[in-house]
Amino acid sequence: MPLRVDGDPGYGSVTAGAAPVPSGSPGGSETVPLLIPDTEPPERSLSGPLSKEELEEVAGTPWWRKLRARLVLLFWLGWLALLCGAVAIIATSPRPIAPPLQWWQRALFYRMQPALLLSAHGDGPGGINGVRDRLPYLESLGVGALVLEGLFPQDSAPSDLMQFNETLGTLAQFQQLVTEGHSAGMKILLDLCNLDLSDGPAETSGPVQNALQFWLEQGVAGFGICDTDVAYSEQTLQEWRALVQDYNQEDNERILMVRQVWQAASEPGVPSAVVNSSLVHLLIQSLLPSSPRPLTSLEVAVAVETVLLMPQRQWPSWTMGGAVSWELQRMLMILSMTLPGTPVINYGEEISHSQNASTNASSRHREALIDIADDFVPNDKKARRTALALFHSLSHSRSREEVLLFGNFTFLPFANSSSSSSPAVFTNSSSAASPSSPAPGLLAFLRSWGCVHLLVLFNLGPDPQELDPSWAPSLPTGGVYVTSTGLDRVGALSLTTLTVNPQEAMVIKLFEGGSYS
Repeated sequence: MPLRVDGDPGYGSVTAGAAPVPSGSPGGSETVPLLIPDTEPPERSLSGPLSKEELEEVAGTPWWRKLRARLVLLFWLGWLALLCGAVAIIATSPRPIAPPLQWWQRALFYRMQPALLLSAHGDGPGGINGVRDRLPYLESLGVGALVLEGLFPQDSAPSDLMQFNETLGTLAQFQQLVTEGHSAGMKILLDLCNLDLSDGPAETSGPVQNALQFWLEQGVAGFGICDTDVAYSEQTLQEWRALVQDYNQEDNERILMVRQVWQAASEPGVPSAVVNSSLVHLLIQSLLPSSPRPLTSLEVAVAVETVLLMPQRQWPSWTMGGAVSWELQRMLMILSMTLPGTPVINYGEEISHSQNASTNASSRHREALIDIADDFVPNDKKARRTALALFHSLSHSRSREEVLLFGNFTFLPFANSSSSSSPAVFTNSSSAASPSSPAPGLLAFLRSWGCVHLLVLFNLGPDPQELDPSWAPSLPTGGVYVTSTGLDRVGALSLTTLTVNPQEAMVIKLFEGGSYS
């Protein structure tokens, strides 16, 4: 078949009779193109990742800048929506409303006799100056009110109450104590218990009123009286209450305290006289009755259970009371610091000073005490440090945990509880308890405020006690230790596997379903 030469000369042909001209020569033209197909590069797969060069090329394009701005806007709108939702949930959730509390309801009270600070060796500061030197220590304990006892001789006449025992210091030193106490956030109060103010109503009212007014003008925040004092009466309370009210300030209310005294051989919880609580601010009651001998574990268990079963007053106040061993004293410290109301601590109890636990019994016992640091032998130093650390833990918890200030109180009985039996009667005999008396065992109560629950457990018996899982089925089973008498319990726990050791007390914060509250 002959080759066709009259076709299109632009592809695969040459001009007849003409010599080929090299490409690119002058006057020449390329009449034979390269045989390379004119094809486009393959398209990039949209499913694969972009390379670094492609990212740099795309990042600067207008559509990407718009997309990025919209994504940032969408993120912040979502975050604001979550925040608004959280705020709405918190605002609409039911919350307990904390009632306003006065300073004497929030404060930790500490009772001290300046005479006990007088050095037995005649060296070092004592009396009022000794109290001043201990203000930093008391402040570290969280003390908010210092009650001074024994400033006046017991045979003082009502007209002599404007000056205290000269061996304790001067009025100028007392005024300095009040000033330094206020700087440390500490109120100074005077205890007038065991003073003979009863020379006759007509003769007594005027001098006593003048003396109280004098000390109020010195900055004293209030006064205390015992319900066993001869001068104690409803009329006395009315007169004293009216006087302290005249010196009230908005941020400095002056108060009146009454200390109830348990008579030996009286039933626990039965005071020696009925007090009109509307006339006093603080009605201080002992957890234990006074006794000339240390109380047994059974007696302490019955007394504590009786206190826990008592109807709660509007604002109670507790002090420790009778003499007990240092192990039981630590348990009672946890009790007094976790019960509703205002705790009143006696001098030395923060380090489990066993002798000082009997300060409620009589002034003779208190006068026999000297500086607590000298009363401890070297073998007790570790026990003292542990007791002091426990007190710091309790004081810190009370100031931090609202549940201990505002929380409801619920007594939680156990199967071995003696609440169904009649209360034991405390006598001066040395016998411990009748054979029919129940053995001391577990005691517990719950403090609740909103979603926060604190469980307080005591084992006053000689044997370890395991919690029965069916004991309180409505309680959360999980929790975390807040503190314990030995300070050896930390971290999370389960009530279903908890064992309380003999003469051990602990505070547990409960939480639901594996989450801390």
